[in-house]
Amino acid sequence: MARSRLADRTDASLLRHLIREPGATIVALAEATGLARNTVRARLARYEADGALRSFQRRIDPAFLGYPLSAYVVTKVKQSMLDEVGRSLSAIPEVVEVLGLSGITDLLIRVVARDADDLYRVAGRILDVDGVKRTTTGLVMREMVPYRVEQLL
Repeated sequence: MARSRLADRTDASLLRHLIREPGATIVALAEATGLARNTVRARLARYEADGALRSFQRRIDPAFLGYPLSAYVVTKVKQSMLDEVGRSLSAIPEVVEVLGLSGITDLLIRVVARDADDLYRVAGRILDVDGVKRTTTGLVMREMVPYRVEQLL
């Protein structure tokens, strides 16, 4: 998503503190950054309006919800059915993310499962989606570099 405005130094300072203390109050953020509370409140509201802050859901570990297995399903689809495939995939609860790619494959689907049998079932549901031509599933063995953005500030 293209943004009309990029982060400035004040944003970087505020975001660093949010990364370190996601539950910090506006007062705590104002004290930590030296900004006025109204400035912090306005910046946070702008981040929300601009879509600069992602969903809280990204912070919840699926294992805590009973889905300890995570896998990526590399998927080739019939190009004319790409939108329909996306809608169908969103109806599968264990599909937690779908990325459209360019290059040698079409979609990268992140799925979670309760165990190996459940992963087999989920992979089968993806293969059953009309327009899906081929899949390859790779089980996540461990997270080597967690999702991060602080180093970009």
